[in-house]
Amino acid sequence: MTKRVALAFSGGLDTTVCVPLLEEEYGYDEVVGVTVDVGQPEPEFDEAEETAEALDLEHYVVDARDEFADLCFDSVRANAEYQGYPLGTALARPVIAKKILEVAKEQDCDALAHGCTGKGNDQLRFEAVWRASDLEVIAPVREMGLTREWEMEYAAEKELPVEGGNEGAWSIDTNLWSRSVEGDDLEDPSYVPPEDIYDWTTAPTESEGTELVEIEFDEGYPVAVDTVEETSTSSQPSAGNGEEQSAVDIIEQLNEQAGAHGIGRTDMMEDRMLGLKVRENYEHPAATVLLTAHEALEQLVLTKEERDFKQQIDHQWAEKGYQGLVDAPLMTSLDGFLDANQTKVTGTVTVKLDAGQVRPVARESDYAVYSESAASFNTETVDGIEQADATGVAKYHGFQSRLANAVAAGVEKPELAADGSGDGHELPSKDGGEDGEDK
Repeated sequence: MTKRVALAFSGGLDTTVCVPLLEEEYGYDEVVGVTVDVGQPEPEFDEAEETAEALDLEHYVVDARDEFADLCFDSVRANAEYQGYPLGTALARPVIAKKILEVAKEQDCDALAHGCTGKGNDQLRFEAVWRASDLEVIAPVREMGLTREWEMEYAAEKELPVEGGNEGAWSIDTNLWSRSVEGDDLEDPSYVPPEDIYDWTTAPTESEGTELVEIEFDEGYPVAVDTVEETSTSSQPSAGNGEEQSAVDIIEQLNEQAGAHGIGRTDMMEDRMLGLKVRENYEHPAATVLLTAHEALEQLVLTKEERDFKQQIDHQWAEKGYQGLVDAPLMTSLDGFLDANQTKVTGTVTVKLDAGQVRPVARESDYAVYSESAASFNTETVDGIEQADATGVAKYHGFQSRLANAVAAGVEKPELAADGSGDGHELPSKDGGEDGEDK
């Protein structure tokens, strides 16, 4: 009986080396390569196709851009960031894993394989999906303890169609939502990265002009982007005209627009799931703009209690998203809360793109929890409430704290009379005289 294994295939060194290893070391007769499109650059697909052809590998390319973009927009509703940066690779991995699993079942494969090392997060994200199936899971690089040097020597010995480090000095992962750069000198936290590690973003100091961009949301989801004003002398991509756009189109448009202004760079020390602390560099222009605009709209339409409580929901959503556990039961419950909470997050936000920064400068919604007349300094009475009505609140505000401080300082504990007056020391007197001044 022919044994077949589906391999997550990129055409890079790790996955190319895995092809003969799966045959020679693991005894599989046929390897099926699967490349999933979540927005990688076109040259990466060309490389995968060329490498697969050179290896005589059965190869499938699956388009999952729409599904991935939808998940990214789910993350916007949850303001999802991990330790300060938008989730990108983390959200892409379960989408990729599901598509590979589908191909494996369609092609009657007995196992699933990936080229992840035993030090990163991706092994966990892939396998969280795959281990729910009845197929064997294989990780040659991890299980055989392979190093990059060994792989390069093995590839040369086998005359495999790879270049030593297909991304040059850096290890780069790109999808619609983010671009990550790591490895080589970047592993040294004291190393200042050169400007050429960035591809999506112009150096903020070199960006020209400013733009005002209006983003429309419907129940927390971005649905349209329109340029309101442009003062840049450089060539900018055309924006939408206010009509609803696909998630993929919105992301691609904002990656170009915001990236041209140097927006969306992160250089950080990241705590991985296995406990390792690593240096990571990210680019995420569209994600930065959309997350900023979404939070600005929430500030307008949600009550303080809703916003305070939602921070817990957002944190848990981001944690599960980072772990690649987007199908966990908890996520279903979190999404249920968001479905109810985000119905009011409908409206528009105008943001200013300028020299590496995105700032909300206007927002509008039918659900705004805001009264201009109540907030204005030019009105005296609103809905029967006058400024003087705050006097009683001001007297009681901080009372318990003042009392506690007085007791702690060894002052005789004042007694509060039935009419609210005290002994004339710590509590305000009823007539508001000198003895009633705050101490």
